[in-house]
Amino acid sequence: MDKIKNLVQEIDKKYKAINQKTEVHLEGLLWSKPITYWDYIQTDALLNLQTQRTLLPDENVFIMYHQINELLFKMILGEINQLSHTEKPTTEFFTERLMRISRYFDMLTTSFSIMKDGMDVEQYMKFRHTLTPASGFQSAQYRLIEFSSTDLINLIDYRFRASIDRNTPYEHAFEHLYWQAAGKDYKTGEKSYFLQEFEKKYKKEFLATMEEYNTINLWRKFKELPEVDQHNPDLISAMRHYDHTVNITWVMQHLNTAKKYIESSGIGDGEATGGSDWKKYMHPKYQRRIFFPELWSKEELASWGE
Repeated sequence: MDKIKNLVQEIDKKYKAINQKTEVHLEGLLWSKPITYWDYIQTDALLNLQTQRTLLPDENVFIMYHQINELLFKMILGEINQLSHTEKPTTEFFTERLMRISRYFDMLTTSFSIMKDGMDVEQYMKFRHTLTPASGFQSAQYRLIEFSSTDLINLIDYRFRASIDRNTPYEHAFEHLYWQAAGKDYKTGEKSYFLQEFEKKYKKEFLATMEEYNTINLWRKFKELPEVDQHNPDLISAMRHYDHTVNITWVMQHLNTAKKYIESSGIGDGEATGGSDWKKYMHPKYQRRIFFPELWSKEELASWGE
């Protein structure tokens, strides 16, 4: 009874702190139904989120795999958000969150065989045409992960980095992000329809995120750690692992999968659904996406992605 009494007192204290009546909440508990797994996880809603555009069964694999990716991206962003908005995080806290983030990306990387080996090529080459001009390029969460992981200069198209610094207006920097080139006609410089639509929906959020994480991204939080910990070999290895996994392993898995279906199959036309120059956009040796360049040697930087 003492345990129950103490719990009631703690509950009363909790609700009084927010100017709520404890008895009202207790009565609500009396009439509420017990939670079930399917209500809590929302399985009925989740399993009905797959809307195919064709009758080809492997399209469902394609849809669900991308939905799984987006859920994992959301988990990654949740961890980055916790870490970045923690004032002066301890090394232990930083390391724990970094390892969580890395495990999610490791899972994404190792799961790519679901796409690479889990769809019939002929089916894919049929249903992919119904997706035009949509593109995986349009994953907003993936862009948010990039903005919150590193200093903005590391996401600028390599050709323009010398002319952009931390004082550059965000709007100008946005127009020179590495992925802008993939969404433009290389002859005219005009933005493609899929890039225009992407910006119409997300540009405002992207600019706000660029500004928000300017001083609190993962790299900046790493630099806040004690000097001795910044030189800890295990922590440096963890940082390099995350960088390499996101910017080389993950994109190469994606690139090789694209090559299998739309280039090497003998069925595809070599064109991406969104119309991007996908080989140069995806290959790390061209775009040189590197989150933590200070943690790599000159030789490693020079041969990045090769």
